[in-house]
Amino acid sequence: MKFKRSSLYILLAVLLTLTLVISACKPAAEEATEEALAVEEAVAEEAAAEEPAAAEPVAEVGGVFKLGILGPFSGPSARTGDEFKQSATMAFDAIDWKIGPYTIEPVWIDSQSDPAKAAQAYEQAVVQDGIQAGVLNWHSSVAVSVMEVTAKHKIPHVFGFGATEVVNETFQSDPEYYGYWAFKGWPSPSKLSISYVQALEDAIATGKWTPADKTVAIYGEDTDWGRSFGGAIKGQLEDAGWTVVAEEYFALDQTEFYPLLNKFKDLNPALIAGTSTALPVVSNFVKQVDEVGLESLVIMDGLGWFGEWYDSIGNASNYVLDQIPGWATAEGQAFAADFEAAAGFPPSPSAGGLSYDGVNFFIAVANATLAEYGDLTSETIYQFIQEKLWTGEWSYTDGIVMSNYAAAAETIPDPVVGQGYYIFPVLQYFDGDGKVIYPSEWAVQDFTPKP
Repeated sequence: MKFKRSSLYILLAVLLTLTLVISACKPAAEEATEEALAVEEAVAEEAAAEEPAAAEPVAEVGGVFKLGILGPFSGPSARTGDEFKQSATMAFDAIDWKIGPYTIEPVWIDSQSDPAKAAQAYEQAVVQDGIQAGVLNWHSSVAVSVMEVTAKHKIPHVFGFGATEVVNETFQSDPEYYGYWAFKGWPSPSKLSISYVQALEDAIATGKWTPADKTVAIYGEDTDWGRSFGGAIKGQLEDAGWTVVAEEYFALDQTEFYPLLNKFKDLNPALIAGTSTALPVVSNFVKQVDEVGLESLVIMDGLGWFGEWYDSIGNASNYVLDQIPGWATAEGQAFAADFEAAAGFPPSPSAGGLSYDGVNFFIAVANATLAEYGDLTSETIYQFIQEKLWTGEWSYTDGIVMSNYAAAAETIPDPVVGQGYYIFPVLQYFDGDGKVIYPSEWAVQDFTPKP
């Protein structure tokens, strides 16, 4: 096809015009596009700002809580360790080893009745096993040693039975540091030993006992506990007009007492008073008193701490004075029966019963801590102890041995002592049965002098 030259010129002109128009419109289109993109970005940013921020991940509450259980699981007081282990197991079995969402994993810490070995074992339980809290303990000397470890690692420990006032003095020297040894399951000896003196003075005043003179020989194991008890009752007897004619202490594992007892026999005091925390010591001492013919009245504080004591001592224990709690409630009697059925031997209220209460004390503290703060850690347990237990706002009132385990600012770390709280009656043994003789309102029998 042929075009005229004029037509071709016209076509080229139209194309040129279109090109110029498109070129002129392009910057405006690009600008419009950029403006649209900017608006879109602004809208997106505004929408994002209005949306709530993504929630921070919440730490999961629960898991395993490792609890150190300290006791003499071997050594001279191993039978007490047996009672501790059985009682603790029964307490945790009752709650299926669960506290809220936490599974309790026990770490059994063997003190071996040795302060240095106990501290080393406790350190290992913290560093290697990762315990977060601790409960129980038998010996005073072990308590004094281990409380250094609990302070160093900030591990709250409750219901240790180490009664010596050395624990109180150490605690009070720096409560901020030593406060992790937070609550004793046994008060200082002087708070309980005074009942012996009151019982004897009452017997003398009422004519039930007429000793030739008021003379006494003090004895005991050479430990913080033994010396604390001996020193406390010595001072209390002296205040009541007694004369101390001897004061002797011996090794925790000693079982031969004939030289010591013959010395006492030559002195012929009206009374000998002392204590030991090991069954072999107690049983041999009391039997040898009988064998050498020592006529003194005997206070053996702790004779009844062992469930099988009468099997070991027999009638040599007749007329001996002691202080232990009893199975005064239906719950306590049921526990004792269940314990013996499971363990094959009877528990003592002082070892098996109090350790059962001690573990349940911890369980109650842990439940209250979880309810108060929503988490169970070393820190929250110690916070609860400081804010609730030490202030007297909280106490444990579901025990089978004592009716109320409470603290007060003036007693820390001791429990509150007295009727309705923590108290031991004085009893006298006859044919394996302890009869309460003091205080008078609890007495089931009068004091009977040794013939």
